[in-house]
Amino acid sequence: MADSDWDSVTVLRKKGPSSAQAKSKQAITAAQRRGEEVETTKKWAAGQNKQHLVTKNTAKLDRETEELHHVRVPLEVGRVIQLGRANKGLSQKDLATKINEKPQVIADYETGKAIPNNQVMSKIERAIGLKLRGREMGQPLEAKPKKK
Repeated sequence: MADSDWDSVTVLRKKGPSSAQAKSKQAITAAQRRGEEVETTKKWAAGQNKQHLVTKNTAKLDRETEELHHVRVPLEVGRVIQLGRANKGLSQKDLATKINEKPQVIADYETGKAIPNNQVMSKIERAIGLKLRGREMGQPLEAKPKKK
């Protein structure tokens, strides 16, 4: 036991800093204090949501004066939906539940704020039994025989 040397330490393997540690602000300043050469580069638009370069078309779009907007549901459709709901004795929430949509969707259709969706319109037509599209708007929806 007398011949063992407790003062010397043998390091078999020492890991370097991980990539996340090497990139941290603390690791960079520590390396600079030690006098090591540190290279940092700023990535363009890093951490921002800029996916495209600014082009000359951007200025052209800014000068554009035409008002672009989505087509909304006409108020006549909203009135027909309200009439159909009243005939069936349904509230907006009841109708929404019946067609598997949110009550806000029905409210938007009735106030004319919704962007027309043919799937939703056909579900509402079947639920209230009135046509919402075409020349026969407000007319009873005739039941078509189911295909076998």
